[in-house]
Amino acid sequence: MTLELAGGPDFAAAAPENPRWTRRYAGGAVTFRSPARTPERMPRVWSGRGLGLPDAELAEFAGQLRRVMKHDAYWAARNPSAGEAKVWTPGRYDDEDGFVYFAGPCTHGDPWPGYRPARTFTIALPCVRGLRIRVAAYLAG
Repeated sequence: MTLELAGGPDFAAAAPENPRWTRRYAGGAVTFRSPARTPERMPRVWSGRGLGLPDAELAEFAGQLRRVMKHDAYWAARNPSAGEAKVWTPGRYDDEDGFVYFAGPCTHGDPWPGYRPARTFTIALPCVRGLRIRVAAYLAG
């Protein structure tokens, strides 16, 4: 896919493969960013308690978790006991908003309680495997 810029059809640039998610690794954690969403469809985070994602985007996010687990930073930070699925709850679908919620160790820095829209959120790398297990189980069910 190419994007046509204002200069006309003479210059085309490749579109990013996945403009919805970016990942940044630092300090034994991965920070996800989802800039291409309206506030109503942004991930929801209750800092230190859980993550909510639109049901329709869960499969795409599972792919992001898979990419994290292939990154060298994940393997350097890996802790088999922290990567267990039990650090996350099974996914719970909320039919009022179409989100799937997973309670677990996800942060965004907002000190207020409750799930809030978040453009970025952070998960400790050793906890990524557990979330991937829970997301896969939800998608398979």
